[in-house]
Amino acid sequence: MIFRQFFDSASSTYTYLLASRYGGEALIIDPVLERVDRYLQLVRELDLNLVKVIDTHLHADHVTGSAVLRDRTHCITVMGEQTHADVISMRIADGERINIEGLSLEAVYTPGHTDDSYSFVMDDRVFTGDTLLIRGTGRTDFQNGDARAQYDSIFNKLLKLPGETLVYPAHDYKGDTVSTIWEERRFNPRLQVGSVEEYVELMNNLKLANPKMMDVAVPANMHVGLHQDEISRKGWAVMPAEAISLRGRPEVVFVDLREKNERARHGSIPGALHAPYADLQENIGKGGILHELAEATGKRIIFYCAFGERSAMAVQAAQDAGLKTACHIEGGINAWKKASGPMEQ
Repeated sequence: MIFRQFFDSASSTYTYLLASRYGGEALIIDPVLERVDRYLQLVRELDLNLVKVIDTHLHADHVTGSAVLRDRTHCITVMGEQTHADVISMRIADGERINIEGLSLEAVYTPGHTDDSYSFVMDDRVFTGDTLLIRGTGRTDFQNGDARAQYDSIFNKLLKLPGETLVYPAHDYKGDTVSTIWEERRFNPRLQVGSVEEYVELMNNLKLANPKMMDVAVPANMHVGLHQDEISRKGWAVMPAEAISLRGRPEVVFVDLREKNERARHGSIPGALHAPYADLQENIGKGGILHELAEATGKRIIFYCAFGERSAMAVQAAQDAGLKTACHIEGGINAWKKASGPMEQ
């Protein structure tokens, strides 16, 4: 496995890059905007294909690099379903898995630092975001933080992991790079409490100053969605009501770009073809199923995903590949449901 830990000294943020092999798919956890060029340099050097970028929560101390990484690599942005960010390609829930070639991470909802905080468990390690730090825990006094919820996240979820599990947080302010669940159980001073009330009392009296970047970072990180209006201006978007009226027509094929677990959890448009976004380039190339549908049979392809971000990127790629009938449902399956479009499991 390829594993790299980056450090941003300005915000004391750790970013992680993971892949199963050289030349394979990769994901990045908690990227920092100012370090994007460095991440992409390593991606090129190792011949990796960046397919997913995860933010463990809505950050207040730095601007995420997720949107720029998406724009430069066409990767999928991932956050928890509770996030207040405007548009994220994939929103995951507690217990769901995030998969790339050769690697799988389990999403664990761990609120407390913020109400959208997640940790991600993979084999021998856990990426804890700002929930559990090395010899510390994330503050709980802003962004809907809740010390009681954090106690539950740490004591009833994270500390239940095997003691040898490596702990990789999103921040460290003392120079430590990694810990273990066993170490944090024994030596983390904030965890040596006898009750949830004692923990709440401790966290509510830290009296910390706000992060220096908070007024800039939070608004910026809430507006990271791909601007779908550009696709609309090019005439490559259909609104949900129009899409509903097109369903069932023989010259139209709906193409679901979401992953299997998303379809199972949220349902799909009846009769839609499943062609995951990860396979897009193969499917729109000569000989690919979508290329054949558009060119050989003249079908009008209507892409959709969860919120319209992947489908907007797919439309641009398909148009660039010569599939001139390609368009997408603006706002994705989320907008389709709001418009009372039919669904099936």
